[in-house]
Amino acid sequence: MNPPQQSLSRQLDLVFREVRHELKTLTGGTLIIQIRNDGIGKFGIRHLPYNRKPGSMTGRATPSGLTDAHLRAFRQMAEEALSRKNGWTHGEIQFDFALRQDTLEMSVTFESNYNMAHLLYAHTY
Repeated sequence: MNPPQQSLSRQLDLVFREVRHELKTLTGGTLIIQIRNDGIGKFGIRHLPYNRKPGSMTGRATPSGLTDAHLRAFRQMAEEALSRKNGWTHGEIQFDFALRQDTLEMSVTFESNYNMAHLLYAHTY
C-alpha cells in the first residue's frame, strides 16, 4: 500500500528544508526539481563552490551565502512558480538564483516531459 501523496507545495517545503544548509553557503546556482506523477522525485543543487576572477582557475571558498530572509524569498518565489505548472505531470523545474548586492535574483525554467510509450498504449484501445 502506498502512503498518501503530499501536495507539491508540501513537498517543495521538504526540499527547501533539506537543502537549506547548502543554500546558506552559496551566492548562486541552480535548484533542480524533477517531477514524476505530479510528485517530486529527485532534487538537487548545481553550483560552483568558488568565487573566481575572470581567467583564474583558483578562487576562495564563498564565506557566506543566502540569509534566512533570502531563503524565505526564494521559497516564496519557488511556490509562486510551482503554481504555474499546468497540465503536465512529468518534467523538471530549474530555479536559477544569484545574490547580487544583497538582492536575490531568480529565473525559472519549466520542462514538461511526455511518455510516448504511454500514448501509444492509450491509443491502441
